[in-house]
Amino acid sequence: MRILLTNDDGIYAPGLRALRTELQKLGTVTVVAPATEQSAAGHSVTLLNPLLVSEVFEDDGKTFVGWAVEGRPADAVKLALLELLPDPPDLIVSGMNAGSNAGINVLYSGTVAAAVEGAFFRRTAIAVSLEYDQKIKDYPAGARLARQVIEGIAARNPPEGSLFNVNIPVLERGPIRGVRVVPQNSSPYQEKFDRRVNPRGRTYFWAGPDFLCPNPTPGTDVEGLADQYITVTPLKFDLTDAERLREMKGWEWQVG
Repeated sequence: MRILLTNDDGIYAPGLRALRTELQKLGTVTVVAPATEQSAAGHSVTLLNPLLVSEVFEDDGKTFVGWAVEGRPADAVKLALLELLPDPPDLIVSGMNAGSNAGINVLYSGTVAAAVEGAFFRRTAIAVSLEYDQKIKDYPAGARLARQVIEGIAARNPPEGSLFNVNIPVLERGPIRGVRVVPQNSSPYQEKFDRRVNPRGRTYFWAGPDFLCPNPTPGTDVEGLADQYITVTPLKFDLTDAERLREMKGWEWQVG
């Protein structure tokens, strides 16, 4: 199996390194990822600047790892599929992200955006994130669990363009209770900003580090993570509101 591995934390991130080690048990892994951290970049792409690319090797200086792209996660996947890879991958994996990407975080996540970009190209794509609440993150253990879930998805031969979002709960909180296939939570999150004034009297804000969902919808990814389950959510990028569309078909328009 040919696997393209990308992320939004940057090509040198420990989560990517750990996941690459595990994915090599499933096939040939080539990395094409941003050169620097692109967290919360969403599905932005680079249009007004050149996309610089450099080859990356293991510490021995000989073993080829892949390419670092001076751009966004979606840029990295575009370049991989259109320019850099000699053959199309069988599977695209994005991660392993430092921090969960559940609920409405999916809309901001560069990790998920990279997987969405892969699905645009009719490849099976999986975003993987590791939740944490401590400074120390057990990436090898998280990557081992992620590989098992990825292997389970791939074994079922999903249709071309299938897209999945996988989140692994805080491992230090206790043993994993299993895997739950659940919908994305869409209830509101709680955010805070720290208001400050600079020496020139200008007001500025720092986004707070906590992005919490106080009332998750039962049976969704946010609740599953809190209950110590690995969550798997099939996604799609068609944002059409089908129910509203049917209603609007009966509208009469006065124009012209």
